[in-house]
Amino acid sequence: MPEQLNSLSRRRLLAGACAAAIAPTMLTGRSWAQATANNQIGVLSIGSGKRGPSTLMNYFMKDKAFRVVALAEVDQTRLDNHASVVNKFNGANDCRTAQNYLDLLDSADIDVVVINTPDHWHTIPAMQAALLGKHVYAEKPLTLNLRESQQIIRAQQKHNITFQTGSQQRTEYRGVFATAVEYVLNGRLGKVELAECGCGDPARPCDLPTEDIPEGLDWNLWQGPAPERGYHPDLSPRGVHKHYPAFRRYEEYAGGMLADFGAHMFDIAQWGMGKDRESPVRVIPPKDPKAVRGVEMIYADGKKIVHAPGPYQTKFIGELGSITVGRKGVTSEPASILQEPLTDSDIRLPRFKNHGVNFRDCIGKKQQPVCDVEVGSRTAALCHLANIAYDVQEELAFDPENWAFKGSEAANAKLDYGERRKGFELPEID
Repeated sequence: MPEQLNSLSRRRLLAGACAAAIAPTMLTGRSWAQATANNQIGVLSIGSGKRGPSTLMNYFMKDKAFRVVALAEVDQTRLDNHASVVNKFNGANDCRTAQNYLDLLDSADIDVVVINTPDHWHTIPAMQAALLGKHVYAEKPLTLNLRESQQIIRAQQKHNITFQTGSQQRTEYRGVFATAVEYVLNGRLGKVELAECGCGDPARPCDLPTEDIPEGLDWNLWQGPAPERGYHPDLSPRGVHKHYPAFRRYEEYAGGMLADFGAHMFDIAQWGMGKDRESPVRVIPPKDPKAVRGVEMIYADGKKIVHAPGPYQTKFIGELGSITVGRKGVTSEPASILQEPLTDSDIRLPRFKNHGVNFRDCIGKKQQPVCDVEVGSRTAALCHLANIAYDVQEELAFDPENWAFKGSEAANAKLDYGERRKGFELPEID
C-alpha cells in the first residue's frame, strides 16, 4: 500500500497542481448560487471513527449547500456503517467508498475534503487536497510536528484554497471564548503579557503490546508515516466505536492531551494576545525534569504563554486583573471587568452559527475562515514546542521564519519524524 500511495500522489497531484493553478476554487464553471441551490458542493470525508460521523452530520449533511459524495476509512466495518448513515440521509445509495482515500481524492465532483483521521494523518491528505485545488476542513491539532506546520501553510498559500481548522471554540460554545478575547483586545485588562493554559499531559512513546490485526482493517495504511509496529485496539478500536481512542497519548501519532486540548486552549491564548501569525522565539522547560506542566513559550515582544496546571481553560493576566475562559463560561477578577458592557466603538468579533457555516460562507466568498491554515498551524506549533521542551529538557531558541531551532541538535531532530516510512512522505509543493 505505501507504494500505491506514493505513485498515486505523484501522478495525480502533478496533474492536480496544474489544474489548481488555473481553477483554484474547483467551483469554476458554475456560480456559487447554482452550487448551493443544487447541492453541488461535493464532500469527501476521510476517517469514520468517533469524530467523523458527528462532524459530517453537524456541518456538512444538515447544510443543504453540501452533499457528501464519498467516504474513505481504513476499517471496512466503520466505512460500511458510515456509508449507510450517509446514504440514508441522502435518500440514495450512491455514496462512494474506499479504504484508501487516494482512490477518491481527485474525483471531479469533490470540492471539499474533510479530514477526521488520527492526528498523524491530518497533514498529508490536507496538503494533497490543497495541491489539487480542493477546499479543506481538517480537525485539530492540524499537524503532528513543526515540519508539517511549515509545509501545510505553504501548500495552502500556493494554491489559494479555503482552509478551516476544526478549532470550534472560536465560533461555538455560546460565544464565551469570543467574548473573553473581545475584552482582552479592547484593553479591559490593561496590558496583557501572560496567558496560562490548562490542557493535559505531554505525549509519550507508545509502549502497547501487539495483538492480531482484525479482519477488514488496513493496519499498514492506518500507521502511515509513523514507525512500523504491531496492532493494538487502543490505537484503532475494532469496528464501530463511540469513544476517543488512546492514540492521542502517544508521540508517534499525536501530541498527548497537551496537544489534544492545547490545540483549543493555546488557540484562544494566541487569539487574544494577537499572535495568530507568529510563533515563540524562546521555549523554557520547567526546572524539574519530571514535571509535566510549566513550559514557558515567549514571543519576540516578551509576551508569554505558559502550559499551566489546572482545568482545561485559558487565563489572560493583565495589569488590571484577569479573565478566565473555558467551555463552562467566562469569569473575571475582579468581576467588574466583565460587568461593564462593551461599547459600539469597541472591537467586536463576528459570531457564527457554527464552524461549518463559517467555512461554507468563506468558500463562497473566496476568503479564509476564522481558523485558517496558518492559525491552526501556529497553534499546533505551540503544542509541538512544548512537547519538545519537555522531552529534551533544554532552553530552546526557535526561529519562526525558518521553522527550526538555533543551536540544539536534539530539538532539531524532532522537527519531523526521524525518518518517514517509504511512500508516506510529505507531498512536494514546488
